[in-house]
Amino acid sequence: MAAPIKIALILASTKIGRKVFIGLLILIVVILGFFSTPLFAVPLAIAGQSIKVEDSPATPTAPPVSGDWTYPLAGSYFKGRGFGYNPVAGCGFCSTNHLGYDMSQGCGSTIYAAGAGNVITAGAFHGWGNTVRIEHSGIVTLYGHMQWGSLRVSVGDTVAAGTPIGAEGDTGRSFGCHLHYEVRQGGIPIDPQPFMAARGLPLT
Repeated sequence: MAAPIKIALILASTKIGRKVFIGLLILIVVILGFFSTPLFAVPLAIAGQSIKVEDSPATPTAPPVSGDWTYPLAGSYFKGRGFGYNPVAGCGFCSTNHLGYDMSQGCGSTIYAAGAGNVITAGAFHGWGNTVRIEHSGIVTLYGHMQWGSLRVSVGDTVAAGTPIGAEGDTGRSFGCHLHYEVRQGGIPIDPQPFMAARGLPLT
């Protein structure tokens, strides 16, 4: 037992020996730290401790509900074409008479049901591409250009205001990722801006 201690003391008294000793000490600390991390993590997990993962920008919390209605996007958004005469320069297939309200947060952003109702369309629908339509007792809301494979509802589902229904995309006759939000009353398209404003949800 005395021989290894003597050798260690002799090595520690030299410059190279001290460097080797410090290097070994650092290596031992790193190895112990590496192997002891799971030992600390397991008891914390058992105790119910967890690390909070922040929501990504594409999945914000649900929009606020006003009465029976809410916004189809949560948080701020970019406004595109509004209702009525709105030609698009450089887009030959875009209608000049726009029947909805375009809004965008970026590809993949969550789209929510603006009101409670029954899903009457969930899938490919004319020029709107991947589309959801919801019937709300005489009012129908339409959510067009959603990403393929993103729909979270099916025909016949009953949804509440603020239910996630899909993700913003660029399907159908679209000119970049956005949501085409449309409101129809008695089968006739109406301007979504005054409709939403009357429910305490102004579209800006």
